[in-house]
Amino acid sequence: MRKTILSAIALATAVLAPAVAQAAPLLKPFIMGSRVPGDAAAVATAAANAAQKLQAQGFQVVGHYSPYTGTEIIIVTDDSLKKVAAATSFGAYGAAERVAVTAVGGEVQVSYTNPPYMAAAYRMNGDVSDVARRLAAALGNTGAFGAEGISDEDLREYRYMFGMEEFSDPDLLATYGSQTEALAAIEKNLAAGVMGIRKVYRIDMPGKAESVFGVSMSGAKAGGDQQDDRYLMSQIDFKDQRSTAHLPYEMVVSDGKVYALSARFRIAIDFPDLSMMGSHSFMSIMGAPDAIHAALAAAAGETWKKASTNSASNN
Repeated sequence: MRKTILSAIALATAVLAPAVAQAAPLLKPFIMGSRVPGDAAAVATAAANAAQKLQAQGFQVVGHYSPYTGTEIIIVTDDSLKKVAAATSFGAYGAAERVAVTAVGGEVQVSYTNPPYMAAAYRMNGDVSDVARRLAAALGNTGAFGAEGISDEDLREYRYMFGMEEFSDPDLLATYGSQTEALAAIEKNLAAGVMGIRKVYRIDMPGKAESVFGVSMSGAKAGGDQQDDRYLMSQIDFKDQRSTAHLPYEMVVSDGKVYALSARFRIAIDFPDLSMMGSHSFMSIMGAPDAIHAALAAAAGETWKKASTNSASNN
């Protein structure tokens, strides 16, 4: 009898396992479009070709960013992605897809953020499968990378480890009397390069008082290496397949308040497999969360100090 029961359990497990796996596929943060022989001199041409193909698929190019030699990042959006983003609380973080062209090891890699992964990480409700399809049509899809894989359900509640921030624990950078006042102040400060923070793109959400800014971060004559895109990526983006499309960082302005995701979430969600200790680990950038918070707060128009309780929740 016991043998019969165990056999039935084993059979049920074998039958149900494929269905469970199919219902909850594991997601990775980036998609590799292509890898072809080339060097830094080939990046500009490859980026121009990528931008042209993206536009042919209906995407709008809203920004370009070259954080260091041999890289170019193209930021795109479209009406369908903005609609999904606008329908979700703080979905503006996911209103853009980032495309990276990177020269590394004698080849040029074209990669981009994985729409289903980012939609789950930013708790967006809506179908982004067509966005993923058109990105693949424009740039190719040779496989996802950047993590062992996380389910949609786990991404929506993701935190790197106990006690660290999740999506619903952003940094509140500044508060203004109106959305118009907040946007004007940030545009002015980004144009001036306050604390080495400059504008890469801006996307306004349709039908609501919410906008997202993509920003570059330089530590030169500002907050130092721990807020510097070049240095931070040298520490965390070291594998053969580069995750350059991690950049740029975002600031969201919603109903006159300015937010940014904590670096302990924003970096970890793109590098979930990065070790805590050792070479090329979170320990090498342990000052980044505070440095980034302070720099973005200055760019938003306020001064932030570590001892303050200037934080907020999306909940």
